[in-house]
Amino acid sequence: MSFARRFVSTASTMSNVYFDVAINNAPAGRIVFKLFDDVVPKTAANFRALCTGEKGFGYAGSGFHRVIPQFMLQGGDFTNHNGTGGKTTYYFHAHISSVDASPEPPLTLPSQSIYGNKFADENFKLRHDRPYLLSMANAGPNTNGSQFFVTTVVTSWLDGKHVVFGEVVSGQDLVKKIEALGSNSGKPSAKVTITASGTA
Repeated sequence: MSFARRFVSTASTMSNVYFDVAINNAPAGRIVFKLFDDVVPKTAANFRALCTGEKGFGYAGSGFHRVIPQFMLQGGDFTNHNGTGGKTTYYFHAHISSVDASPEPPLTLPSQSIYGNKFADENFKLRHDRPYLLSMANAGPNTNGSQFFVTTVVTSWLDGKHVVFGEVVSGQDLVKKIEALGSNSGKPSAKVTITASGTA
C-alpha cells in the first residue's frame, strides 16, 4: 500500500505536533511531541511549521534515514529522504556524534528551515538528560535547518552542541520499535516513513 504525501495544517497554536509513521508502507502508529515554546520559541516554530507544511514544504513524506540503537533516530530530509538533501542553497553536514568525540568530517549535505537559511542555536538551556527528547541535528554551531533527532537514551555529550526543543509525550513504544530497526552504521533495516504530520 502506498501513502500519498499529505500535511495536516490547522490554525491552532498548540504546542503539540505529531507524526503518523509507516514501516515498509504499513501503518505503525503515531508519535506526538510536546514543543518547548517557552524556552526555544524560534526552534519550536520551525519544527511546527515543517510539521504542518504551511510554507509549502515539510516532513510529511520524508522518513527516518539514520537510526542507531541505544542512541537516536534522525530525520528531517524531506528532499532526498536519505540524509543528503534539503531545499536550500547552503550546504552542511547535519550530524550527531554517537560517542563523546569529534563529529565526522563535513560533507556537502543541504538542509532547510522555515527561515530560508540556516539559523542560529537559540540556546542550550535544556539538556539531553533523558530519553525521548527532540533535538536539532547540525553541522556545528549555528547551522540548524530541518534535520532533527529523537534520543532513546541519555546523551549528555550533546549538551551545548545541539538544541533540545521538545519531547515525545505519546508513542514511545513506536520510537523503540523504530530504534530496533537501526544499526551501528545508522542504516535502518526497514523503510520508516512519516506519512502525515501536523498539530495535535
